[in-house]
Amino acid sequence: MNNERLMGLDFGSKTVGVALSDPTGLIASPLEIIEREREDKLRKTYARIEELIEEYNVTKIVLGLPLNMDSSEGDRVRKTAEFKETLERRTGLEVISWDERLTTVEAHDIMSEVGVKGVDRKKYVDKIAAAIILQSYMDSLE
Repeated sequence: MNNERLMGLDFGSKTVGVALSDPTGLIASPLEIIEREREDKLRKTYARIEELIEEYNVTKIVLGLPLNMDSSEGDRVRKTAEFKETLERRTGLEVISWDERLTTVEAHDIMSEVGVKGVDRKKYVDKIAAAIILQSYMDSLE
């Protein structure tokens, strides 16, 4: 997987967590959280993702797929699929849907282990979840 720079996205109703792989494609790291005022306002979100793709020479996107615990698809899966289609059209990149179940729980566990408490958690949870999604995908390639 050399020379591929991957981006992981955790798409939520008010935020998108962003993570990037290192240039070797072995380690995913949290990058940032893109916030928006309303769920249906995505123009600035797409624009910021496009800026990051260019800045970091991203070649592929891994997008968290919010399946229900019983593997069924709810309303969030439909919205995520629409987001995916638009991302593919706007960026020209392959966007891979990846099961994100329990990534937010895992992100909270990680923050507890390192002592992040209270309001600070909101600043980190989505980008940590994005890194977990991306790392899970990259690990599956080995």
